[in-house]
Amino acid sequence: MKISVIVPVYNAEKYVAQAVESALQFDEVYEVILVEDKSPDNALEVCQQLTEKYDRVKLFQHPDKGNHGAGATRNLGLEKAGGDFIAFLDADDYYLPNRFDAEKELFKDPKVEGVYGALGVHYYSEKAKEQYYSLFKDNLTTVYRKHDPKDVFPGQLNMKGSFGLFSIDCLTVRREQMIQKLKPLFKTHLRLHQDTEFLFRLSYYLDLYPGILDKAVAMRGVHENNRITTVDSQKVNPATTRVLLWREVNNWAQHEDTIPEDIKRHIGRMQRSYEIALAPAVKKWGMITKYLITDYPSIRSGIYNINFRKYLF
Repeated sequence: MKISVIVPVYNAEKYVAQAVESALQFDEVYEVILVEDKSPDNALEVCQQLTEKYDRVKLFQHPDKGNHGAGATRNLGLEKAGGDFIAFLDADDYYLPNRFDAEKELFKDPKVEGVYGALGVHYYSEKAKEQYYSLFKDNLTTVYRKHDPKDVFPGQLNMKGSFGLFSIDCLTVRREQMIQKLKPLFKTHLRLHQDTEFLFRLSYYLDLYPGILDKAVAMRGVHENNRITTVDSQKVNPATTRVLLWREVNNWAQHEDTIPEDIKRHIGRMQRSYEIALAPAVKKWGMITKYLITDYPSIRSGIYNINFRKYLF
């Protein structure tokens, strides 16, 4: 295996060295591609030091040296990647020693186009743990049992009951198949949830298989200055960003002729459930009354949606 690990770097000077070194522990990692996205801290200098220290580390920036977001930054990394396989790693996260154990066996089968595993949680400070423990706890982000690849796409859409989730940090894919089947790759106009949208489409076009699901293969680093903290400090309503996500997914689904109609309806209802939750009070109850009569599943979709319940009243 020749794995290219793509690391978008933004505001991660304290953590990127750990991320890089966690990837370099594997002989299968052909290269670690750092793409620096005009960080406000000293991350660029740290990345330059890493390229001087390690032959397998390569550093890139956008042509204009500007900030373009995680989607465009990962796309640039994919453009520069030379490995047969692609793995992703956020600059404040890190791999565990078992990260590619399942992949080394599963990818011997040519029909396996991608493998996903479980993500753990590491709090970098007591303050971060105090602030975000209620969100992440010490839980694994994982798919709860092994599923056939055909069930991964509807499972992520909440059509398979308690399916669970997997993180982009725990995904490994065959490079050529991904590039051939997924166009565009990451959508650059989505500043948040572009990785979720990417995983939805990827799981539709590629056959993804379960790797290690019962224990972490990588760790999510939670600290005061990562993306979720920034969003929280700006008082961004999580349901607002989810509306944008589901609008994007719905637009793609409606233009993809091979997606079954029941799945398209479900995606539309997920979008609608968030839009109901965000509507002004008077309009909200009018929408709820309307859909209780004309499309009750839109309301039912929302009932299982934590942000729908949180922002409903």
